[in-house]
Amino acid sequence: MIIGIGSDLIDIRRVAKVIERHGDRFLNRVFTEIERAKAERRATNEKMVVSTYAKRFAAKEACAKALGTGIRQGVWWRDMGVVNLQAGQPSMMLTGGALKRLQLLTPPGLEVRIDVSLTDDWPLAQAFVIISAAAAGKL
Repeated sequence: MIIGIGSDLIDIRRVAKVIERHGDRFLNRVFTEIERAKAERRATNEKMVVSTYAKRFAAKEACAKALGTGIRQGVWWRDMGVVNLQAGQPSMMLTGGALKRLQLLTPPGLEVRIDVSLTDDWPLAQAFVIISAAAAGKL
């Protein structure tokens, strides 16, 4: 069962300008420690760093849309973080208000899965998020 679907498209140059203007203040406010570490591992290529942040920003927007709240109703940027599963595919880790919202949306007895697709083609980054639920072991 699909609980929510969200998508977002962002201009990577816009994210670059915000980072240039606000630096760590913006990065610490919006991105989790895991997301910042992922971007900083690509520090040898500034374009890759910015596109990494842009894709994760788009994923947060898409996730907020899939939750049906946007960035409000107690759902904040750092409540949603892109993580990579063991096989490498991206997913979302929800905490705080985002996790509470997900729990409200999830029917009792069902297990949740959050699928994420990230892509970029300079100057655009895009993310899709699908939140689904099924009986334990059926996802």
